[in-house]
Amino acid sequence: MNEVHTMKIIAHIHTDFPEKFGIPRQSNLIEELKGVIVFEPEYRSPDAVKGLEGFNYIWLLWQFQGTGRSNWSATVTPPRLGGKKHVGVFATRSPFRPNPIGLSSVKLERIEYGEKGPVLHVAGVDLRDGTPIYDIKPYLPYADCHPDAREGFAHDVKDYELKVDFPEELLNIYPPEKRQAIVEVLKQDPRPSYHNDPERKYGVSFAGFDVHFTVDGNLLTVFEVVPL
Repeated sequence: MNEVHTMKIIAHIHTDFPEKFGIPRQSNLIEELKGVIVFEPEYRSPDAVKGLEGFNYIWLLWQFQGTGRSNWSATVTPPRLGGKKHVGVFATRSPFRPNPIGLSSVKLERIEYGEKGPVLHVAGVDLRDGTPIYDIKPYLPYADCHPDAREGFAHDVKDYELKVDFPEELLNIYPPEKRQAIVEVLKQDPRPSYHNDPERKYGVSFAGFDVHFTVDGNLLTVFEVVPL
């Protein structure tokens, strides 16, 4: 009889995204998006990350939150395909899966040691604030990188992005280190792909502010930035 193991949460990540809307659909698309990984007390031993400083990219296995769905479906409708074309769930990275497990490759910028044990500072995140982390593994270029890999249907949409008109007086509400990050987030087009109403107003919560915008064709225009 096979032994059954219960998944344990080893850490949580803190990011600038208080909610799911606006988070990039893949990790490492926006290097300016930072995160801090804090281990649970049981796993705060410096010995647990000994040698990790020798790697500059790591894999995170984490738990999807706020998907709003408890049942999985054999097919899903990827946003980048217009939200209408059905493909198999296992051919996508959709959160609506039999197990709510996500996988991200992020850049490890540094390890900080303090009263909370080793804290990992990472970049290129695509996770909501407070996301539980199940495991951390080093990224190995010789094993994990496949330059000849086919990209399937993702190849045709990988370069899609919007032009962003973000008035300087509104952008400057953000501290300098957050400005490029929010612009890059908006370029990725946070809207559901089946929305195409130039009069519709949207809002992305990021780094303590709500950014309100409209989209007309390929142009996203920010008209308001307000504190959360």
